Amino acid sequence: MPESQPAELLERRSVYEGRIFTVTVDRVRLPSGHTIDLDIVRHPGSVVLLPVPEPGRIILIRQYRYTLDRWIWELPAGGVKPGEDPAAAAARECEEEIGLAPGHVARLGGYFPTPGFCDEEMIFFRCDQLRPPAEGSRAQRDVDEEIEPRTMSMDEALALIKSGGIVDLKTVAGLALLAG
Repeated sequence: MPESQPAELLERRSVYEGRIFTVTVDRVRLPSGHTIDLDIVRHPGSVVLLPVPEPGRIILIRQYRYTLDRWIWELPAGGVKPGEDPAAAAARECEEEIGLAPGHVARLGGYFPTPGFCDEEMIFFRCDQLRPPAEGSRAQRDVDEEIEPRTMSMDEALALIKSGGIVDLKTVAGLALLAG
């Protein structure tokens, strides 16, 4: 199927600006000629970490998520600051969320979890050669983070997916990248 022309942006209106994302209403002319208003969540992007302390093992975090009103198992992740290199963001987030600094960070891919209404790209990084942070490190968790890191085997992590113990889709995708 040949690609058609992209939609033409006619107007963009910001309707919400928050700490993590912005919501816009974009009036666009579609390639078909129809004009439509689209609600878009604008997000600066994030990194998802696959911390591998040794072959066959992974560090997951158990984190309280207010949105779900429960604790869930997930891969550590965090936002990319304006102008920050995603690999540097991955190293920073690794140190902040699990208390270990990676000696090696490798990009595994970038994916869009909800492209129907959000432009967030989640960039997945394998982090290994984990060690304690350098002396004087200022890495610290965000005030809204309640996190408990735990090292487990890949088999244990994959079993958590099958049993419903992992409900976070970025974690399912990340573990599939690592196991694949």
